[in-house]
Amino acid sequence: MNDKQRSPFTPGNPVPIEFFVGRSYQINQIMRSIEQSCSGRQQNIFLVGERGVGKTSVASFVRHWAINDENVLGVHVFLGGVDNLKELVRRIFEAFVKSGQGKKWFEHVRGFFGDFIKDVGLFGVTVGFNPPQRDLTQLVRNFPQSLKKMISELKEEVSSILIILDDLDTLSEVEEFANWYKSAVDEIATQFDAFPITFLLIGLPEIVDSLAQLQPSLPRIFRIIELSRLTDEEVEEFFHRTFESVGVKVDDDAMELFVKFSSGVPVIMQEIGDAAYWFDQDKHLEQDDALVATLSAAQQIGRKYLDPQVYRAIRSNNYRSILRKIGMRETPISRSFTRSGLAERLTEKEKNVLDNFLRRLRKLGVIELDREMGRGCYRFVNDIYPIYVYMEARAFLNKG
Repeated sequence: MNDKQRSPFTPGNPVPIEFFVGRSYQINQIMRSIEQSCSGRQQNIFLVGERGVGKTSVASFVRHWAINDENVLGVHVFLGGVDNLKELVRRIFEAFVKSGQGKKWFEHVRGFFGDFIKDVGLFGVTVGFNPPQRDLTQLVRNFPQSLKKMISELKEEVSSILIILDDLDTLSEVEEFANWYKSAVDEIATQFDAFPITFLLIGLPEIVDSLAQLQPSLPRIFRIIELSRLTDEEVEEFFHRTFESVGVKVDDDAMELFVKFSSGVPVIMQEIGDAAYWFDQDKHLEQDDALVATLSAAQQIGRKYLDPQVYRAIRSNNYRSILRKIGMRETPISRSFTRSGLAERLTEKEKNVLDNFLRRLRKLGVIELDREMGRGCYRFVNDIYPIYVYMEARAFLNKG
């Protein structure tokens, strides 16, 4: 009988602190900046990396360390879909309000914001920050001054403030945000002798480029820290540590498959691990178990990431047909393919749009140039995507 209650894996969420591996160089860089902010020097960091590489997990780890070891007040603000400064600033200050619940310094914050704080939820178990639009306009305009005043209110309680701004995709295309942020940083640097605060922005590498086009001087103010994929050794350490926490033994050949198909991408590691955990019946994962778990994870990952990113974005019947033909190769699970080999299986109409198709997939972050294999060679950005493409192609043929 299966008595499982809770998986140690967390697909779609930051990895728990106890299962965090790697990233020591990047984490140490961020920690040094936070330590400098404690002496009064404002810090600006941009943490960049491809989708699913663990940016939010790193930020959560750093925030946990800063709060517990450095007496820092840290807030993690998620800005998905936010496209204006008023909502940005409202969410930042609401994060401060919510983080203060149950803390001895909360009354300082409540006194600072006054009637802007409202008890919400069942029996008022949480709080919200909802000032009138006129006051929000003032908070946007006087953002540095408002932060400085709050820092002064809390100086006996905290040594510094960490503001993590996550999910910046939409705001990175808003010129008003780029100019406002640069002006706020310049104002802090020129008008205040001490400003113990660290801004940690998180996004894809292209977000930095987008902001640079809107405000060319903006990238210069950041310490840009890039996250790459985890090494095979780090991936193996993660799986060993996480499965051991629930008493599951993993055979070497099963671990080899987990490592290979994870491709060093934390979001894929979580999906594969979670699928294997629920499939396992005897606390012992063998190679066959790993294969089944990988196929199950490929379906989940495809539905979560490739479906909305590719299948729903690509409306052209020719494009979809080309994608299926990538999946129906002689070696369908191979990560790499060549343009010439793919073209041999296409109709004339499909050949006419092939280059546009390849550019589109590269822009969507699904494939990349395989420079090691030479000109005209491409590969999926991880080993799990071609499995899902193959499965979708087979499903389409079976329907027919």
